[in-house]
This record gives sequence, C-alpha cells and structure tokens, in this order.
Amino acid sequence: MAGEFWLSDRQWAVIDPLLPKNQSGAHRVDDRRVISGIIHVLKVGCRWQDCPSVYGPPTTIYNRFRRWTIKGVWRRLFAALVAFSPNDVHMIDSTSAKAHRSAGGGKGGPTSRRSAVRAADVRPRSTPSSMVRDVSSPSK
Repeated sequence: MAGEFWLSDRQWAVIDPLLPKNQSGAHRVDDRRVISGIIHVLKVGCRWQDCPSVYGPPTTIYNRFRRWTIKGVWRRLFAALVAFSPNDVHMIDSTSAKAHRSAGGGKGGPTSRRSAVRAADVRPRSTPSSMVRDVSSPSK
C-alpha cells in the first residue's frame, strides 16, 4: 500500500533501547511495526480503526499509544531523538483542528453581534419608527 510510514534503521536504533521491555501481560508484537502504525495515524490524521492492516490490529496500536502516553514513554522518546540529532529541526505541530459538526453554533444557529462602537456609527437600515402610518385600510 502506498503512503505507509516505516521507521528507518537509524531511527529504530535510537528508539529501541528506550522502550519498556519487562512488561507483564500478553506477549508483545513487533514494536517497530506498532510504532510505525502509531506515527502513520498521527501523520495522516485518520481514525485508529482506519489504520492499514500492515501495522497490526487497530486496537493494539491505539492501546499501545494510550498506555505509553500515560506512562510518559513518548516524552522520553522525543527527548532522546532531539538529543541524538540537535542540529535537525524538531517540531510537533497540528495544522488542522477537527471539530464536531455542531461546533459552528449553538441551538438556533450562529448569533453574531456587532460591537457597540460599530453599531453607534452605522445608520439604521430599517424604517424609522417615527414615521406615522396614516394609511387607512380600504376594508373599513
């Protein structure tokens, strides 16, 4: 599949010694594959369920990301990568923000109000209430 992300041998050599090794529970699958899957999801911005199957089960990828976030493993990995190559550009950035479809406004739609200064300077656009309606109805 095109567009997959895989850690290089050089990147893996820096990361591998910093990973937690002696963990209880089920036998861990290939860390390099799972970490590549995590980076792929974060880089592409897809849902965990939409992660390509070459990286392994999406639940494994998400659970590993979540557990290591709580334990601070990612922070240590990023610090080690920065220390390993201090002359490179290192950046964690989010250039897109996802919002729920109802985030555009509350119930009843968006309500935008003018500032008091602008409202005072602008002439009213409606008919002034001072106009007297002196039109009699033909039905009376």
